[in-house]
Amino acid sequence: MFSRSVPYNDLPTLPPESDLQKDVNILNALAPARAALAELKGRIPIIPNPLMLINTIVLNEAKDSSTIENIVTSSDNLFRALSSERKDIEPNIKEVLRYREALWDAYNNLNQMKLFDTELMVRLFRNITQRDEELRKLQVFVGSSRNIVYTPPEPGNVLNEKLNNWIIYCNSEHQIDHLIKMAILHYQFESIHPFTDGNGRTGRILNVLYLTKNNLIDLPILYHSKYILENREEYYRLFTEVTENGNWQDWIIYMLNAVEETSLYTLGKVNAIYDLFQNVVEKVRLEASKIYSRELVEILFYQPYCRISTLVKKGIATRNTASKYLHQLADLGILELKSDGKESLFLNTELYYLLSLS
Repeated sequence: MFSRSVPYNDLPTLPPESDLQKDVNILNALAPARAALAELKGRIPIIPNPLMLINTIVLNEAKDSSTIENIVTSSDNLFRALSSERKDIEPNIKEVLRYREALWDAYNNLNQMKLFDTELMVRLFRNITQRDEELRKLQVFVGSSRNIVYTPPEPGNVLNEKLNNWIIYCNSEHQIDHLIKMAILHYQFESIHPFTDGNGRTGRILNVLYLTKNNLIDLPILYHSKYILENREEYYRLFTEVTENGNWQDWIIYMLNAVEETSLYTLGKVNAIYDLFQNVVEKVRLEASKIYSRELVEILFYQPYCRISTLVKKGIATRNTASKYLHQLADLGILELKSDGKESLFLNTELYYLLSLS
């Protein structure tokens, strides 16, 4: 019998016994989720350089995912830090930036290896937390000592068996839709709780990696953290419903709704970024034709803040010329001059506003 304070060594292995693919309510939620995700996938190629999305949408995801774990910082501090070469960055900001770096590293690693394995998970966990650890060797619990919400399987053989089952199920082909399977995998990973810390952030990255690996989206830019953050109580309630009552239906529908809403939200961001980019291209071509190049405008969209040194490193111009370019763009109202100690920062104000909107 399940007990919240006892290691859940009887966590059922995958796949679940019930035939979730035939559940009418799940199928009704699946159709709009797949349609929204397909629309997003088809729209991504309009962005001229994928780094625009990786450096902007991903950073917002890193902030939201970290906020779920009570690692809180502001968008402005993050955007400033992303463009900075300073080493005295606040610990919370460093932790959020590590999330972004860990995601990109895992995405590139998975593209090479093609399969999920323990090594990928451990590498992802280490990059997120900066802890030189592997799978946990200690028993942990979720909640407080006075109110234990859940106790995952004990370390050692039990944990290894559960995780190996997760990996086999993740990599094998089953007659089940990938979005339904992603929801199942997410529950199971968080239930196994393989690390001492960072399981939530690691699990949410694994979600989008699973989608890219199975070609549901080409870039890792679809994230559920915003949806989970806004519906956190429901997330934990439905998670517990699976654990204690085997209620997969409501959990999967919740995750499918997350895919649909997040896809539509991200699609709106992609379209807005593209429209703004095209407007800036046209404005610079017409009003500052002597300095115009598409590469220059693209740099302004890699992240909201730009520095003179950024243009120099990209080979756009020498330092003096780069300074003139950015000041001229500020005169046109495209950028806004800010200070960061002794250095000048140039803020793409409309991009910043677009990314800051919830």
